[in-house]
Amino acid sequence: MKAKPRVLLLSATSGAGHVRAAQALERGLLARGDCVVEHIDALQHVSKLFQRVYDQAYIAMVRRAPQLMGVLYEGTDRPWLHPRRRLALDRLNTAPMIRLLKRIQPDLCVATHFLPAEIIAWLIAKRKLRARHAIAVTDYDVHAMWLCRTVDRYYLAIDEAAEYLARVGVPREKLRVTGIPIDPLFATPANPPAARKQLGLDADATVILVSAGGYGIGPVEQLVKDLLALQRQWQIAAIAGKSEKTRLRLEEFAKQAGHLSSGSPRLCPVGFTTEMDKYMAAADLLVGKAGGLTTSEALARALPMALIEPIPGQEGRNADHLLEAGAAIRCNNLAAAAWKIAALLDDSARWNRMREAARSLGRPGAAAAIAEDVMQLVD
Repeated sequence: MKAKPRVLLLSATSGAGHVRAAQALERGLLARGDCVVEHIDALQHVSKLFQRVYDQAYIAMVRRAPQLMGVLYEGTDRPWLHPRRRLALDRLNTAPMIRLLKRIQPDLCVATHFLPAEIIAWLIAKRKLRARHAIAVTDYDVHAMWLCRTVDRYYLAIDEAAEYLARVGVPREKLRVTGIPIDPLFATPANPPAARKQLGLDADATVILVSAGGYGIGPVEQLVKDLLALQRQWQIAAIAGKSEKTRLRLEEFAKQAGHLSSGSPRLCPVGFTTEMDKYMAAADLLVGKAGGLTTSEALARALPMALIEPIPGQEGRNADHLLEAGAAIRCNNLAAAAWKIAALLDDSARWNRMREAARSLGRPGAAAAIAEDVMQLVD
């Protein structure tokens, strides 16, 4: 009996989205039952210094110097320029990952982060790895860091990304527009009344979902205070992510916020949760960051978005695509964000147009579609 192909998924914890995309693909592949799947965090197999730079420095820069993030993003977005220099640096710091890949010798590698993608491409080019190679890009645009020569498939969010890659020299037969892979749970039809009941949310009030993302990044506390100050009959579900400090502050706000006329609490603080599919099914508006995974999940739930101060670089570009499609509004100034959100929720016709735009953009089955296509590489 022929052995099942061995599939290695490689992500990196510089931001939560790369890991969540790989987890979604893992579920999509395991559901097929025709392969052996392993998911590794590439940053667990690099030098300690390199790991700190990629993980801790990334989070610190996002929190304290977001404009610098934009400068670095734009300055390094030069297709096919200086790949040898970057590869030399990455090889120097990823020796444990290289040894791991050589030892495992998978049949197929799927990367959701550009660092392992680059190392895999180099090993294949040097004939030190015999695997087929696929990349799932986790933003709407494709930064130059994702570009590799020895890649069999690129899985992309939108048609424009595919056209861009084709124009900069990637063969069109390698390109697939599938959407960004999200948890297959988002492919199940939404049931807002059931989701609200399960989460303890008000059955009839407008529900605003405020999300700080997995790492608790963003001006959540101030935004929630400003929304509460408007004294509307909204219920706010505020996700603090992994930030315990933020969660505790939100709980203090909730004690002071009081209740809606129905008796439901006006503010429902939530820590880190694995039930974002239910919260998005229950909500009428998502307020938060413009990360590729979060916005793709919202689109899958046909959930309009208010994007708060997108980080320059990939979040800014993600926001541009969502604004162009009519699925989001962008709040560049925190002081006016609550007012802008209220204006949107007061305009039901506009909200309905945004909901339909989000629905048309959503690709809830992206993980299954990628799993179906990528396994053809090893058939």
